[in-house]
Amino acid sequence: MHEMSLAEGVLGVVQDAARAHHPCAVRTVRLEIGELAAVELDALRFAFEVVKRGSVAEDAQLEIVRVPGSAWCMQCSRSVSIAGRGEPCPGCGGWQLQVTNGEQMRVKELELA
Repeated sequence: MHEMSLAEGVLGVVQDAARAHHPCAVRTVRLEIGELAAVELDALRFAFEVVKRGSVAEDAQLEIVRVPGSAWCMQCSRSVSIAGRGEPCPGCGGWQLQVTNGEQMRVKELELA
């Protein structure tokens, strides 16, 4: 379950930010996660609940903003929306797609107390 290591990485970012603003508590952690990022959201939520215990984020709420997947179709020269890897172009049915969005995971915003 790689979501545990992802949660630990998020906590590291959160702790660094909290230290930079003097030791403070974190109220909210907003993550931006692409639909193509291969992250199981329920597992990530559970892992974050575990790793945040005893930290500056112990009482923090985790909010997740989903980013839709998109790709450039080399056959029809269009940007198209995709829900998963390995899907054909919804416009022309072609298979030559270059993912352009939806693979990222980042800490978008922190609310500090």
